[in-house]
Amino acid sequence: MFKGISDMMSLMGKAKEMQSRMSEIQDKLAQTRVRGSAGNGMVSIEVNGKFDVLSCQIDQSLVDGNRARLEEMVVSAMNDAMFKARKTAAEMMQEMSGMDLPGMGDAFSKMGLG
Repeated sequence: MFKGISDMMSLMGKAKEMQSRMSEIQDKLAQTRVRGSAGNGMVSIEVNGKFDVLSCQIDQSLVDGNRARLEEMVVSAMNDAMFKARKTAAEMMQEMSGMDLPGMGDAFSKMGLG
């Protein structure tokens, strides 16, 4: 009977530890910055690890030029930034959790990281 209580207490302790780690991960992701670019850096977008767009920089020559080309580069830079943010977030989650969770590889693959 006492072994069952001990096991339950241990499990609850591990759950609290995991919750604390997840909070740390979320804080780190909010502070992490990645930059995606297109057109040899003519369009650059910065996002954080929580996938919030923080900034967009566009070379002046594009503003005065072809609108369709500019739109394509913004989309391309956004996709590049989001890919990098997903990859960084996945790496941080795995590193900070200290575990190789079953199914995590599948989850990374679905995010385009595997």
